Amino acid sequence: MEFQLIAEDKNSKARAGLLTTDHGVIETPIFMPVGTIGSVKGITQEQLEKDIMAQIILSNTYHLYLRPGTNILEQAGGLHKFIHWDKPILTDSGGFQVFSLSGIRKIKEEGVEFRSHIDGTKHLFTPENVMDIQRSIGADIIMAFDECTPYPCEYNYAKRSMQLTHRWLTRCVKHKNNSEPLYDFTQSLFPIVQGSTYKDLRAESASFIANMECDGNAIGGLSVGEPAEMMYEMSELVCAILPKDKPRYLMGVGTPANILENIALGIDMFDCVMPTRNGRNGMIFTTQGIINIKNKKWENDFTPIDDGLSCYASRHYTKAYLRHLFSVGELLGLQLASLQNLSFYLHLVQESRKHILLGDFDAWKTSMVKQVSTRL
Repeated sequence: MEFQLIAEDKNSKARAGLLTTDHGVIETPIFMPVGTIGSVKGITQEQLEKDIMAQIILSNTYHLYLRPGTNILEQAGGLHKFIHWDKPILTDSGGFQVFSLSGIRKIKEEGVEFRSHIDGTKHLFTPENVMDIQRSIGADIIMAFDECTPYPCEYNYAKRSMQLTHRWLTRCVKHKNNSEPLYDFTQSLFPIVQGSTYKDLRAESASFIANMECDGNAIGGLSVGEPAEMMYEMSELVCAILPKDKPRYLMGVGTPANILENIALGIDMFDCVMPTRNGRNGMIFTTQGIINIKNKKWENDFTPIDDGLSCYASRHYTKAYLRHLFSVGELLGLQLASLQNLSFYLHLVQESRKHILLGDFDAWKTSMVKQVSTRL
C-alpha cells in the first residue's frame, strides 16, 4: 500500500491524498459504506460502484467469522470474490463488537472469550487468530485487535485498557509479519489509538502507534457517546502526533458535520452505519439539509429527493413518492433512502477533496457544516 499527499489546506489541517492498494486507488478524504456481513444493507454492489461511487467498503471480522465462516470464504477465494466486489475492502477486527457483548465475554491477557450472539457458542479471539481470520477474509486493510473502552470511562481502567491494546498490537504485528497472505494481493495492517478522552493517554497511545511504523493508523474509542467537541479535541491531539505520510482513519464517525470538522483536523478515512441505519428510519441527508421523510409536509412535494446529487434515485424519485413508500412499509423506500444517504456522504467527501485542491476548504466547510445540519 502507498499513500501520497496531494494537497494540504492552508487554513486548516485538511489534506487530499491518494491511497493505492492492489484493488485500486482511493481518493482521500473518503467515506467507507459499512457492509458488516459482506453486504451494505439493501444495496447491490453495482449500485455501490455506479450510483454511490464508493471506492472502498468496510466489513466486520466478528460477523464474517461467525457467518459464513472462514472455511466458506477461503473456498470462495476471499471476500472480494465471494461478494463480487473488485475494489478495496477494509475489515474491522471485531474488537468493538466483542466488547459490546458485555454480558457474555471475558477479557484476559490471552484475548477475549465470548459467546456468539447467534447461538451462544463459546469462542476466543486473540491478536494472533484475529490476524488469521482477516487473512482468510482477505481485506486490503486489516485492523489490529484492540479494546474499545466505553464513555464515560474511569482513568485507571482506560490506562490499563490502552496498555493491553498496545501489548495486543505488538502480537498482531509479529504474527502478521510471520504469516503470508492467502490470496494474490497484499494486506496492510492499521493499529488503533485508544485512551478514552484523556489527553495524556491519547498522546501516549498515538506515540506508541506511530512508532510501530505500520502502513496507516486508526483512531478508535470515539463517537461512543462523548460530546462532539471532546471528539474533535482528541482527533486534533492525535493527528498532531501520527505521521503525516500515513493515512489516518477515524473509526465509526459520524454525522455529516462530524466528518467535515474531522477532515479539517487532518483525518483521511471514515466509516459509519448512520447513512443506512438512519435512512431506514426515515432520516434523509441531502445537500440542502436533513429531512424526516415521514413528516406529512412531504406528502405532496413532487420535487426530486435531492437534485444536487448525480445518483439516479436521488434525481428521479420525488419526496412524495419516498414518503408514500415509507407510509405503506414498502421495502423500496428503505433502499432508496440508503441510496440517497450513501450518495450524499460520498458526495460530501468528494466535495471536501475538491475544495482542498482548490485551496478554499476552510471557508467552504464553515458554510457546509451549517447547511448539512439544517432540519428542513
